Amino acid sequence: MAVEFWFEFASTYSYPAALRIEAFARSQGVPLVWKPFLLGPIFRTLGWSDSPFNLQPVKGRYMWRDLERICAELAIPFRRPSQFPRNGLLAARIACWFEGKPWVPEFVRSVYRVNFAEDLDISDASLLESYLDRLGQPGAALIQQAQSPESKEKLRVQTERAVTLGIFGAPTFVVGPELFWGNDRLEAALAWYKSHPQVER
Repeated sequence: MAVEFWFEFASTYSYPAALRIEAFARSQGVPLVWKPFLLGPIFRTLGWSDSPFNLQPVKGRYMWRDLERICAELAIPFRRPSQFPRNGLLAARIACWFEGKPWVPEFVRSVYRVNFAEDLDISDASLLESYLDRLGQPGAALIQQAQSPESKEKLRVQTERAVTLGIFGAPTFVVGPELFWGNDRLEAALAWYKSHPQVER
């Protein structure tokens, strides 16, 4: 009964999508579900040991300049990370385990800003704890819960579901059986949702 927003914390184009999707979906009256997953396992099935933007330098140079233009147009702060990709595993476990909690979208946005605007290490548990605390949450306790075997399994299963859905990159917006890949397809995904009320969701 919602548009599913599948994102990966290391994904460059997921950054502008994550910062704008909630307000846009709300303005369109479209319900939204946040779905963190991991691209690493998907890339490994393709024989990739790194981001395709690193494996293909020409493509990588284009992507960074394109992302600069997108962020400038949207007035989103951007600083190219000194390390790419960064390890977003713990952040993904937190967002996945506590899916549906009202503070999760702002936590997700905070992690993206840390990575792509402040050039800080999103794998740092103390940093994530501080952002959870700022959101009025018990950061240390939540991180401990997010590292439980049950939490790890939930993210693994969610990543497997991404594969089953045919997701190969991030961000991806899922509307019933339809996939829309890329930040620039966000508007199309929400428009499809609104114009296809007969689609079984």
